[in-house]
Amino acid sequence: MTVSVPPAAPRVAALGRTPVDPERWPDVARLPRASALRTAVARRLLARAFARLPLRADHGRPPGTVPRPTAGEAGTGKAGPPTLTLHDPAAFHRRIGADGLIGFGESYMAGEWDSDDLVGLLSVLAAHVDELVPAPLRRLRGAWVRRRPARDRNTLEGARDNIQRHYDLSNDLFARFLDRSMTYSAAVFDTLPATPDAFTAAQHRKIDRLLDLADVGGGTRLLEIGTGWGELAIRAASRGADVLTVTLSEEQRALALRRIAEAGLSDRVRVELRDYRQVEGRYDAVVSVEMIEAVGAEYWPTYFAALRRLLAPGGAVALQTITMPHERMLHTARTHTWISKYVFPGGLIPSPDALAHESATAGLSITHDTGYGAHYAETLRLWRETFLQESAAVGALGFDRTFQRMWELYLAYSEAGFRSRYLDVRQLRLVATDGPLVATDGPGASR
Repeated sequence: MTVSVPPAAPRVAALGRTPVDPERWPDVARLPRASALRTAVARRLLARAFARLPLRADHGRPPGTVPRPTAGEAGTGKAGPPTLTLHDPAAFHRRIGADGLIGFGESYMAGEWDSDDLVGLLSVLAAHVDELVPAPLRRLRGAWVRRRPARDRNTLEGARDNIQRHYDLSNDLFARFLDRSMTYSAAVFDTLPATPDAFTAAQHRKIDRLLDLADVGGGTRLLEIGTGWGELAIRAASRGADVLTVTLSEEQRALALRRIAEAGLSDRVRVELRDYRQVEGRYDAVVSVEMIEAVGAEYWPTYFAALRRLLAPGGAVALQTITMPHERMLHTARTHTWISKYVFPGGLIPSPDALAHESATAGLSITHDTGYGAHYAETLRLWRETFLQESAAVGALGFDRTFQRMWELYLAYSEAGFRSRYLDVRQLRLVATDGPLVATDGPGASR
């Protein structure tokens, strides 16, 4: 998660609340090169946007301070607009002038800005993303964005490296904020808003719905693409299925094997360190939960072709996937973002249009499509709140304050995407186009 920076770039002596390790976080520890013109343009565009949006911008406060509600808001029970508090306005504008939204994220990692309501602030920005830059200037967008680096392509070797950079951080890290099922994907709650004590049941509800979509039962030959830490494989095997689950994460595989053994299901579940492109055989059911986002658009045809190749006659595929609007997906596909740089290298969230096109091209038909975007927002809220509560324990694992601010921003950014409806999460059932079809809720279904 580090990117080299020219040694001549000016170094930041002290950032935010804690110093930044220049070896681990070179692009955060050093301010980027940026012309005075680009910095001035960024300052002017942001001032214009902030003045029009339902938020407040507060300049020049020292780190660790955020404004209190105004007199008109205090005691009314009505929350005021979220506040962006700039501790170092010059550095903030310089980073954005040089690197756009990557600079916005790196500025938060550096402690140069905060918010009294981080999710609320990011939700406002996500909901008004098309208004941040005046229409006549949008054609100059290319001056502020970078192309994705070639090293992040999801070749067989690249996909393994990309997965390991996120999922092999530490099993102990993920255990600090996930529920006891160790499930790292959207839950489906019985009621909203959600409570922590309902978390594991909600994850099981999500898994069970996917297994039902794929008709998984006694004797089913099930392939799971993307093991996680083994919970879906355990629940499928508990139904009597024979499971092959594949992953590229060595850390996940090790813990999944242990959890499966502890459940007494090792005779029904195989966990293999293997790319989906290398799987052989035919399976009655294929399930993949929020794995397609890591495939990369270049390899979506290969992914769906593999699903079709691996599916036995009469079988079904159940997918859970995050989605985003098609035009935004196309912009994101061409852009190196803060998320692709620091959190999910090589990843891209598909659009419903892309899913429909790629599946149809591979000979698969979507027969069920239901959305749970509000449930993912609650899932992320619970993860984020727990992660913040576990700050000291996360630090004891060796994750410094810069990492923790990065992870907090990632979770808040993702939650804001769902709360603003910029993002959605959907469960799909797919069958071979020459197989039996069932009724569908339709692509507009939502709960």
